[in-house]
Amino acid sequence: MHSPDDIQYAMEATRVLLEPDRRIDTFGETRFEFQLLSELMDSTGQIRIRTGEVEALKPQIVRPDGYANIELEGFEEKARERFDALVEKLRAQGQDMAFLNYGFRFKRGQVKEELVHDSMDVVRDRVLEDARIKGNPARAIIEGVDDAWEVSIFKFSFEMIVRSWAINRFDFQRRGLL
Repeated sequence: MHSPDDIQYAMEATRVLLEPDRRIDTFGETRFEFQLLSELMDSTGQIRIRTGEVEALKPQIVRPDGYANIELEGFEEKARERFDALVEKLRAQGQDMAFLNYGFRFKRGQVKEELVHDSMDVVRDRVLEDARIKGNPARAIIEGVDDAWEVSIFKFSFEMIVRSWAINRFDFQRRGLL
């Protein structure tokens, strides 16, 4: 289990280097592919690249207990505790958490890991160039912390929810659901 300081550090150190072109669909499933770059804590010049996908399943209006209804599928055993700690940190920082009342369900697919022996700058540039060439609108490139990498995925997911919230709210209102 990560300490609150570990979670805070991972949140502060996580940067989305390339954001997907699309947002979370209001009434459907949305799949994002990610590559998470992280430098090994005890080794310089060794970068772990985790490649996988995270899926936001159809948001639904849920009971007032809010974020407790957000489901996490495919994440490690302690993911719920990390997620709850992240929510509390964001809440303490004054983040508007109203969007959590819409019952998101996150599913993480299988994650592949690759260890590259090079500097972060070189690996970052190479991965970003590859992403630009391929032009996948659902791809995200994230730089995070190696031992708390799931916190980096949660932060990315939160950012996608926040960026999608205005569109989702409009869609709910248009259908008379708000």
